[in-house]
Amino acid sequence: MPARKTSLTALELEQGIRGGVRAVLAKAITLAESTHARDQKKIRAVLKRLLPLTGNAIRIGITGVPGVGKSTFIEAFGEVLTRLGKKVAVLTVDPTSQKTKGSILGDKTRMEKLSRNPSVFIRPSPTGTALGGVTYHTREAMLLCEAAGFDVILIETVGVGQSETIVRNMVDFFLLLMLAGAGDELQGIKKGIMEMADGILITKADGNNVKAANEAKADALQALHFQQTPISGWKVKVLTVSSLENKGIEEAWRMIQEYDSHARHSGYLEINRGEQQVKWVDESLEQTFRQELESPKLTRIKSHLINKIRKHDMLPSEAADELWRAIGSKKR
Repeated sequence: MPARKTSLTALELEQGIRGGVRAVLAKAITLAESTHARDQKKIRAVLKRLLPLTGNAIRIGITGVPGVGKSTFIEAFGEVLTRLGKKVAVLTVDPTSQKTKGSILGDKTRMEKLSRNPSVFIRPSPTGTALGGVTYHTREAMLLCEAAGFDVILIETVGVGQSETIVRNMVDFFLLLMLAGAGDELQGIKKGIMEMADGILITKADGNNVKAANEAKADALQALHFQQTPISGWKVKVLTVSSLENKGIEEAWRMIQEYDSHARHSGYLEINRGEQQVKWVDESLEQTFRQELESPKLTRIKSHLINKIRKHDMLPSEAADELWRAIGSKKR
């Protein structure tokens, strides 16, 4: 009996993604998340051949504090989009425990109905040690989904740390979800996050919470009034939604479409994506440096340098310089 084939060639991956085969897309994303040099070489070869098929989707980042209803909104939003004939990819970031290194990866459970929709692809990815709760290879996953024919890419952040800034730098439209009736909403949201938002949704605007949601909407509009106009020239909108009652979901999509039309006609979309490519280079350099530090030789050097720092025999900046020189000598 011939040996069972355990991996796909670069050509098979490319053809499968072009054909929209979900199992192949999932394997390609797993490959992109791998830290092995051989896997990275293969997926980069695939991505280079698929690049002409990318860039046509609307990329939407969705953030908000835990409990605001991100998953519930995404499920309702995805259902609306697919009824309109859209193919939707949902890339969710699952926090990794720094103690156990395990992650829940429960997004398909939280979006049970959407996960059964044939026009939707949901991919949860563990953050690992990535800064801000966003996996380093979310960008590659996004391009792979676009090449597979998805029209809308949704990236859900965990809503903590620096994930908002990182996701803002990889999407076209940044959507902030806010919760009404939980005290002073604006105090619970950093000013910087509101400044990054292209649209704000006040969630759970149903039942006895409708009045509070409308008040939160007025508060958010008042806060936006004092902010500078975004570089895009877009006037940020605030809407109320109820994912449970499916109210305001289509209005949210129309808002995003209006923004997309504005960004494309003004030329801002092209400018913004160009700047994001530059940031991708910087992030890749950081990731490469971190991976180099995990090699056995550099781990030993780093441990030795840290001991010297603790004994007050060396400055941390000196240790960093020495590590950088060690990486350079390793490459030669």
